[in-house]
Amino acid sequence: MQPSSTSDWIAHFLATDPPRHKSLVMTLCGDAIAPHGGAFWLGSTIELLGPLGVSDRLVRTSVFRLVQEGWLVASREGRRSRYALEPKALPRFERANRRIYSPPGLHWDGRWTFVLAPNGSIDGDLRALLRKELEWEGFTMLATGVMAHPAPSRDTLHEILARCGADGKVFVCDATELAGAGSRPLSELVGDGWDLSGVAASYRQFIDAFTPVLGLLGKQPDIGPQDAFAIRTLLIHAYRRVQLHDPMLPLELLPTPWPGSAAYALAKEIYLLTYRQAEQHIMAMLLREDETTPPANSDFHERFGGLARALL
Repeated sequence: MQPSSTSDWIAHFLATDPPRHKSLVMTLCGDAIAPHGGAFWLGSTIELLGPLGVSDRLVRTSVFRLVQEGWLVASREGRRSRYALEPKALPRFERANRRIYSPPGLHWDGRWTFVLAPNGSIDGDLRALLRKELEWEGFTMLATGVMAHPAPSRDTLHEILARCGADGKVFVCDATELAGAGSRPLSELVGDGWDLSGVAASYRQFIDAFTPVLGLLGKQPDIGPQDAFAIRTLLIHAYRRVQLHDPMLPLELLPTPWPGSAAYALAKEIYLLTYRQAEQHIMAMLLREDETTPPANSDFHERFGGLARALL
């Protein structure tokens, strides 16, 4: 049975694929809170997430855990609790936002970047932490102590090494094929390093789930602010969940056609159709608790290639 309205679609989505509450709070922080100064009162979050099936208790539990994990910092004013994005976590929010709102389409220059940590060069705890952080950025472990990616961000790589305490303790180098040496093409490392079938399947599932709501928005363009917020939030939450497992390889190294490109185009179109009304709802909820809440910053308006320009 196909939903007949956006409200029906929201209810159906929440019933069939309810988001994990802590992860949904993270999505809210990155998509809606960060552009408005990066701080919020607990009551505003409860009001925003209540219609998405997250109870008062679950919001409190999620926010408490995010403070413990170093994503948020807490303060109090009387009986009210205020939270802000932890300054040390901001680079990770910024990296995630670049992945989510920027178009796929890295092009490959034929080089690979390797991070080498020979046995004995770093201890086991640092090795495990570094592997976790690099895998989050799309690196793969080709062998013990050898992590690789064909097109990493150098700034991001440097930030990871510094934050983990690995700066100056591991080797980082670029490599290309040695002509005439009988080498396999370096492009074939993709098949050895990554199994992309799961990521591709997740992108297709995302497309199947959100294509119906795009059709409904075409028939019902003037949806209410709360429904627009719900759709935008569920959209970014679902897209982020797939994106964070995507190693973000250059297009030349991906299967053709790559469903990630179609998923991005769909996410962009739905976001453009909902962001204005969603912003009305977000501002209304945030202003209830803090009348000094600023409007969305300039970075917000550059999402998906420039929100206002994309509508022209």
